[in-house]
Amino acid sequence: MTYRVLKENDLFLLTDEKGDITSNHPYELGLYTKDTRMLSQLELKINGEEPIALHSSGAENVRSVILLTNPHQEQNGDLILWRESIELKRERFIANGVLYEMITAASFFPKEVSFEISLHLDADFTDMFIARGFQYGEIGSARPAELTDEALEFHYDGADNIKRRTRVQWNEAPSKATKDSLHYDITLEHGHSRTITLMIQPLIGEENFAPVDRQTAWNELKASHESWNKALPKFETGMPAFNELIQRGTADLRVLMTDVGFGRFPVAGLPWFGVPFGRDSIIAALQLLPFASDVAKGTLRTMAHYQGTKNDPWRDEQPGKIMHEIRYGELANTNQVPFTPYYGTVDATPLFLMLLVEYVKWTGDQALFKELSPNVEAALQWIDQYGDRDGDGFVEYHQESEKGIANQGWKDSGDSIVHRNGDYAASPIALSEVQGYIYQAKTGLAELFEQNRETEKAKQLREQAQQLKEAYNEAFWMDDAGYYAIALDADKKQVGTITSNPGHTLWSGLVEGDRLDQVSKTLTSSLLFSGYGIRTMAEGEAGYNPMSYHDGSVWPHDNSMILFGLSKMRQPEAITKVIGGLIEASKHFEYSRLPELFCGYSKEIGPAVKYPVACSPQAWAAGTPLVFIQSLLGLFPDVPNKQISLHPLLLPGMDYLHVNDMQIGEGKLSVSIYRKNGVIKVKIQENTTGCEVMMTEEAMRISSN
Repeated sequence: MTYRVLKENDLFLLTDEKGDITSNHPYELGLYTKDTRMLSQLELKINGEEPIALHSSGAENVRSVILLTNPHQEQNGDLILWRESIELKRERFIANGVLYEMITAASFFPKEVSFEISLHLDADFTDMFIARGFQYGEIGSARPAELTDEALEFHYDGADNIKRRTRVQWNEAPSKATKDSLHYDITLEHGHSRTITLMIQPLIGEENFAPVDRQTAWNELKASHESWNKALPKFETGMPAFNELIQRGTADLRVLMTDVGFGRFPVAGLPWFGVPFGRDSIIAALQLLPFASDVAKGTLRTMAHYQGTKNDPWRDEQPGKIMHEIRYGELANTNQVPFTPYYGTVDATPLFLMLLVEYVKWTGDQALFKELSPNVEAALQWIDQYGDRDGDGFVEYHQESEKGIANQGWKDSGDSIVHRNGDYAASPIALSEVQGYIYQAKTGLAELFEQNRETEKAKQLREQAQQLKEAYNEAFWMDDAGYYAIALDADKKQVGTITSNPGHTLWSGLVEGDRLDQVSKTLTSSLLFSGYGIRTMAEGEAGYNPMSYHDGSVWPHDNSMILFGLSKMRQPEAITKVIGGLIEASKHFEYSRLPELFCGYSKEIGPAVKYPVACSPQAWAAGTPLVFIQSLLGLFPDVPNKQISLHPLLLPGMDYLHVNDMQIGEGKLSVSIYRKNGVIKVKIQENTTGCEVMMTEEAMRISSN
């Protein structure tokens, strides 16, 4: 990472490694909220010169600490400041919508020394789409900054008739201040220090500046993170890299939590996708179910609130459809971009239903199912009426909005759906994984309706699911390849390129028998498996490019969706291969953090190759290691039926896996898997869930040996 990022709820800060917001950086640095850059410059200087970086780390999510020092400074042969004699420590955190920045200057010069620290600031209030160069349009205008004895304020009158301002307040008045800089004259003895504190708050509309004091804000923020960690299940293995991945994943997911009024949920990722995202937020919530099921509830309620209600081609909206992405900036508010929200996604709607089903299986919370029953009915109607555009039983997508997205599955780049001859597929396009999501949603909902004594509805859904299963296996299966097509194009021709997409259908039960084994073997063959993970596209295909976004790269979340299926369908060799590859890949990235994606080059060439502009942290990448634990346990609860399925497994070199206090239903489950004399054994340490733990005959034999 060439940047440093901090986030809390809806406010995030993106700086360079020195902690500065500058203009000469590959990322559009700034302090952002509501898709607006509320601070576009924040540069620290000592005697007018840039300090030298000593230490800068993005490992700690709750705060950032950056160490700097001074360059050697002389003028006309006279010493101004001896090199590396002043330590500058920048500490910052975000709490309650305020950025707190503490700058501590400490002297290591043997005598008293004087120098100036200055901060140079500006706010351009640029819309996120403009900052990233994606869109342009009519915008508002800035008003002159206002300087008082207490603060410096930047003002902007938006084209959306919303007033925006950024207030910079200090704990002590600067020695000199202008409308774009603050200057502090510092005099220190050896070993002495002085701290300057700034409180920077973006204000939108009628919001007022009301920060709590620094120490109280820090205590509240720290307590919030501690509460998150305390509520998580506890795990232990003898494999450090595995442990680090889980710890990093849960810490990153805490940072990505946001609440827009309906409960906390994960935004997609930083720096550019810190907003509600249908597909991304839902998949991250699925990954989190064994760790924090309340996140699924918040995600479901958020998505239900924004569910489509009308036909609006500008936003690719139809009644019952779950949104793709919502934005809050000036261009969105003036309808210059269709993201208010935008609905151009074909998979968020069935994934919404899948998440609800899995949430109830983990928690037994039938009340939420009843609460969301109108949303469920609307989503099912969208699938049958609007999703299935031509009545052939498959759900397809087609872009209606002129500023929308052409490919509307998770591989949404323009070149991602490509025939084996290199031609791009024409829409409407029916994606393989989407049919799996729909099958899984309908079979799962059939059980929930049956449990709520709606037997006719359950019967109808089961019949529809069975018809889909038969049609899918007929239309998508490729006998010559022994694999499923990624999609059907506008002419119902198979898009036969070998990709990872069909792997998502394994969890649903859409694939059975010999075909299950064939798909599993293809996914972990050298064509798709790089050694570090399953590629998005097989090596040798016409569209294959290991450096691409979707045509040969490795996406951890993609692997996690496949792992759900490999675990449910009990494919132990494939599970250990995929998990082992991703663990090995993580060693080549900063902070043991799996990025959004990385290049698909073979492990044989050396370390995993970074993708240049991957988001980090990113929600469904952070959630991927959590799926490792569920996959190794082979754990699939069904609280309404009072059963927990367990099919345990250990990685090579992993002698034990202890998982304690996993919340299932109203109770907790604690499980230990360990290897003794080369044999895997299982012990249920605690089970207060009210559910019977069911192990397959094979697992029972393993456990009893």
